[in-house]
Amino acid sequence: MKKIAVLFILMTSIIFDGLAQKKPLVNVDSAFRFAARQYTNMLATHPDLTQFPQSTRKNGTPDNRTSGWWCSGFFGGSLWYLYEYTGEAQWKVSADKWTKALDKEKYNTSTHDLGFMLYCPYGNGYRLTQNKEYIEPMLTGASSLATRFNPAYGLIKSWDKHADCEYPVIIDNMMNLEFLFWAARQSKDKKLYDIAVTHADNTLAHHFRKDYSSFHVICYLPGTKVFRKKTHQGAADSSAWARGQAWAVYGYTMMYRETKDKKYLKQAEGIAQFVINHPNLPQDKVPYWDFNAPGIPNEERDASAAAVFASAFLELSTYSKKNKALYFSTAEQMLASLASPAYTANLNENNNFILKHSVGHKPANSEINTPIVYADYYYLEALLRYKKMTGQ
Repeated sequence: MKKIAVLFILMTSIIFDGLAQKKPLVNVDSAFRFAARQYTNMLATHPDLTQFPQSTRKNGTPDNRTSGWWCSGFFGGSLWYLYEYTGEAQWKVSADKWTKALDKEKYNTSTHDLGFMLYCPYGNGYRLTQNKEYIEPMLTGASSLATRFNPAYGLIKSWDKHADCEYPVIIDNMMNLEFLFWAARQSKDKKLYDIAVTHADNTLAHHFRKDYSSFHVICYLPGTKVFRKKTHQGAADSSAWARGQAWAVYGYTMMYRETKDKKYLKQAEGIAQFVINHPNLPQDKVPYWDFNAPGIPNEERDASAAAVFASAFLELSTYSKKNKALYFSTAEQMLASLASPAYTANLNENNNFILKHSVGHKPANSEINTPIVYADYYYLEALLRYKKMTGQ
């Protein structure tokens, strides 16, 4: 029996190694060369460091936002990814400028999105250059984020108010905890670590259904008591909003990386299984904007959700013992679809964004079937992870 068990382990290892060593479905070099050409144009059309690329308006013109917008850090973060891949100084210079353009947001205590706004650009910049100028803005920003944690609720408050909800917490907030972990290590302030863990634990306890799908918004009362469960940007309160599921699986995969607590890995795998096995996941693996949207198959796809899923599944595949091949192959299929003409723009079109067909907030008739800056960011991140895993 021992010989059989050893043989099974060896065969499993060989099978997965074969998957990783087969010819990749995605040409990372080609994808990055195109991204570099688009973002060269993006930089040329955005000389004003106060106007951050966001999306495209309904009339086709560029939709820019200020540094206080929750997505402001993604452009600088994408520039750092271009520098990481190419090693070309021009990207480093541009990334540094667009990173430092966010400096004042380190004092912003009105948002939970400081991880997106500061850690995506400053964090990647510091990781790649070890520029000590990037440390203080991140530590100050992490302290600003921590002010939104109220021990009476046990969670970081997302929005100041939502309808009749005094303490709303959204699943997106899981994405900002990585920022706190970095700051805790850098400053040796365990309080920041404890805030991240407490938030993740209470989110795990209250945000998810039995099938591992997530609500978007949980409204809380003091004592971590649930007042109401909602899905603000999805099709219905009972539905599984696609990008929300992507934030969730990415967030809990990160939580396992940072803590090695297996309950987070179990949660991440449960969410992944929900997504991958969902009957409404299309064949090309790019999800509809909501897994329960009423008009499927005549509903918009969300390339941004696919990009986040792809990046998360690639990392998750490195931790999973049973499903690593499934997570890797699903992410690879998602990236292959995103890199195809169906989702990648033509050169000099799409207001110079890389990806088409994302959905921001359909119930509010906002950013529907359009490029969105965070889709590009997580697509480039996923490509870099895929490159390392396939040896390209």
